[in-house]
Amino acid sequence: MRKFSKQQEEAEINMTPMLDIVFIMLIFFIVTASFVKESGLDVNQPDSNNQPPPPEDEEKKNILIRVSNNNAIYVDFRRVDLRSVRPNIERLYAENPEATVVIQAEPSAHAGLIVEIYDQALESNVTNVSIIQGGNN
Repeated sequence: MRKFSKQQEEAEINMTPMLDIVFIMLIFFIVTASFVKESGLDVNQPDSNNQPPPPEDEEKKNILIRVSNNNAIYVDFRRVDLRSVRPNIERLYAENPEATVVIQAEPSAHAGLIVEIYDQALESNVTNVSIIQGGNN
């Protein structure tokens, strides 16, 4: 039987293998992180100038056509018939040739009516026609 001596050698922990592993992990994370490409949208911000907005008479105005939930058509807040939409657009576009026609359609308005109004705006030789969804008012 072996007797334990009172003088025992102190055990030492060898740190070299652990440091090797840490450095290998560090290199791995650096290499993999350099290939990660973050996806996102490019934002075009306007130039920061402190000029006031142009006066209202110089500002181009839109021609607003609103189609309500009950399929009533309003051109610049006046109720009109479907047959008079094109003449109203032509008149307002002649007054302001830089204007954009904006068709604001309520969610439950008939899509066929909106398409007819859009076609009439295009037949009026308007260059910019937009369709937006209106809220429930």
